[in-house]
Amino acid sequence: MLLKDKVIFLTGGSAGIGWSCARAYAAEGARVVIVAREQEAVAKAAAELGEPHHGIHCDVSIDTHVKAAMEETLAHYGRLDAIHNNAGISSPAKAIHETTDAEWDALLNTNLRSVLHTARHGFSALKDVKGCILNTSSMVGVIGQEIHAAYTATKGGMNALTKSMALDYARYGIRVNAVCPAGVWTPMLRQWCAEQPDPTSVERYLDEIHALGYCPEGDVIADACVYLLSDKARFVTGHIMHVSGGAELGYRRTM
Repeated sequence: MLLKDKVIFLTGGSAGIGWSCARAYAAEGARVVIVAREQEAVAKAAAELGEPHHGIHCDVSIDTHVKAAMEETLAHYGRLDAIHNNAGISSPAKAIHETTDAEWDALLNTNLRSVLHTARHGFSALKDVKGCILNTSSMVGVIGQEIHAAYTATKGGMNALTKSMALDYARYGIRVNAVCPAGVWTPMLRQWCAEQPDPTSVERYLDEIHALGYCPEGDVIADACVYLLSDKARFVTGHIMHVSGGAELGYRRTM
């Protein structure tokens, strides 16, 4: 098992890509701490995984919540091997001049400030075991996206942050990487689709932007995340891994 007995603190782990990762990590022998802000969803996910996994209700945009969640994790398991910063929101789908201060702050606080919080309160434990950090970014942070400026700004920031963290933490043996999906069928993506001017054409569009010809489910991202958190990736740090079906290559699939 690639992650046997590793304790993984997984934010946003109760749905979407996070839930796919939680199941993949558990299958590889990890002890998964599912951290999310919807209490019922956390309880349901933790119950479905069962022992020895754990669920914590936590809003990762709030520092005191993350501090308490880290303390609970360490009290429960006595160690921390990895942090996967997966929690994120994508709404609103707007141009920047239409984005309100409240919308901007919500995106920034959930998608980026949360990484500050988990690093602040998890660093010492990771240092003890030479652990690792994984950030869920997005291809839009690399190539941009129409009518999604605030979200793309947070993901571009996450990519730069990942590289800087990798440099800062290399001296401690802590690896830091990011995974960049393009389209992945999650509840968040379906919400984004519903916000588009012509939702009926979006599914076909999402298939065609991937050179491999389809928009995948979360398991393809989870497989890459398992690798990045495992010892198979022991000499990989500061890497922004594209798991995108070739979407960034600039060629659309032709029939």
